[in-house]
Amino acid sequence: MKTTRLNKYIASSGVCSRRKADELIEKGVVSVNGKKVTELGFLVGEKDKVFVEAKLVRPKKLEYYRFYKPTGFITSADDEKDRKIIYDLLPPEMHNLKPVGRLDKDSSGLIILTNDGDLINELTHPSIKVPKVYVVGVNGKVHLHHLEKMAQGIEIEKGQIAYADTIIVESDNKRTVMQITLYQGLNRQIRKMFAALGFEVISLKRIQHAIIELEGLKKGQFKPIKPQQIKELKNFLNRIQ
Repeated sequence: MKTTRLNKYIASSGVCSRRKADELIEKGVVSVNGKKVTELGFLVGEKDKVFVEAKLVRPKKLEYYRFYKPTGFITSADDEKDRKIIYDLLPPEMHNLKPVGRLDKDSSGLIILTNDGDLINELTHPSIKVPKVYVVGVNGKVHLHHLEKMAQGIEIEKGQIAYADTIIVESDNKRTVMQITLYQGLNRQIRKMFAALGFEVISLKRIQHAIIELEGLKKGQFKPIKPQQIKELKNFLNRIQ
């Protein structure tokens, strides 16, 4: 009989990542066939019934999509302020998928959607420096010394230093367009960095997350990520950890 580690079984149900599953197991809220399990590395078979916090969980088929979020939508499953959410643009069968990271309401671009808890954790965990690439437009002319400050680090909140690698794509006295690579996931990081430098962000689009690119999608469109790309993505994450 084929067996699977309990944490992997829980992660494949989409409940959480393997790391979080280990925490739940140690916490004593996981049971198998009616018996509480706290042993890390515990093995389960296909016929075993696994419960997390008294809820039955089952492995799901893992799904991966690229989605082009337009401006005006928030990256959330619901919103108490009744704003437009990305799931308004997605079919009901995709509402179980979670976004990897966020883009604020006024930003657009690539969002990876998946029910793979392990992958979400690896792509968003602060200890793993996953590159995210943006095309950003600001009002005014950005100079080399501004780029140097962004690379060296800018305090955007008390004790919170943000970094960015920046290349100027086009510039005049009224507007500068740049390609920016982040390795952090701080809230509204790019907007806060430019605000600290005296600039206002007027457009922000994510064009790449790790090795997954936006290219080939129209606003509001989604497409499955091919298995070979997922394999390459996981290999990439293994290399940078």
